[in-house]
Amino acid sequence: MNKKIKSILAKKNKSKIVSLTAYSKNIAIILDKYVDIILVGDSMANVLYAHKNTHHISLENIIQHTTSVKKGTKKSLLVVDMPKGTYKNKNIAEKNAKLVMKKTSCDAIKLESNRKNYKIIKTLVKKKIPVMGHIGYTPQFKKKFKIEGKTKDQASKLLKDAKLIEKAGAFSIVLECVYPDTAKLITNELKIPTIGIGSSSYCDGQVLVTDDMLGFSGFYPKFVKKYINLNRIIEKAVKKYTRDVKLRKFPIKKNFLHGTKR
Repeated sequence: MNKKIKSILAKKNKSKIVSLTAYSKNIAIILDKYVDIILVGDSMANVLYAHKNTHHISLENIIQHTTSVKKGTKKSLLVVDMPKGTYKNKNIAEKNAKLVMKKTSCDAIKLESNRKNYKIIKTLVKKKIPVMGHIGYTPQFKKKFKIEGKTKDQASKLLKDAKLIEKAGAFSIVLECVYPDTAKLITNELKIPTIGIGSSSYCDGQVLVTDDMLGFSGFYPKFVKKYINLNRIIEKAVKKYTRDVKLRKFPIKKNFLHGTKR
């Protein structure tokens, strides 16, 4: 088993797991200093490509961005989202997961659960492809957003799904927008770590879309804490640059190139 994955498993009930998304080398370099897991999420469909949902991101897109992120990742566990439609059955899932692992040298892949594909997870794990599960609100399969696991029956079904995913061999599982008490129940029942997004502090770890927590995406649901307003900072810098160019304050002599030096 990958040493980084062993490290994540060892944090269960001991230390909170920190995860954020990255789509490029430059962001990955910063995140890698602090987080345990870097996720190349299909959220890039919304964040980078302005799609209304995550359904229209391709395997090629994911591979290209992960290749960039990998160049900035040394310490963190690198996990990659498998896009919608790339794991319809065991054969397709194995083929595409192997392609992603080979072309990106990532550490693991993540699959959203449709309450049936735990058998696909089992197949991939047998082929030595590490898998992170994902239950609760699963954007690839659900059209309408809602908090999951609010009723006793819903909580029971989510717990059953989580246990099947664990039994299939997943090393961790994302709980997205799961009712707090249900997230606590699942976390306590599983031996593998749970990573929450909008699922309370009862989970073993947390993940957010980096652009959201930096105040850069324009999407700030209740479960997101905006740590800085990066939009405002960038706007100030662009405004200052524009003014300097128009007033001929940039470039000045110290910015001139003489010879071959950059």
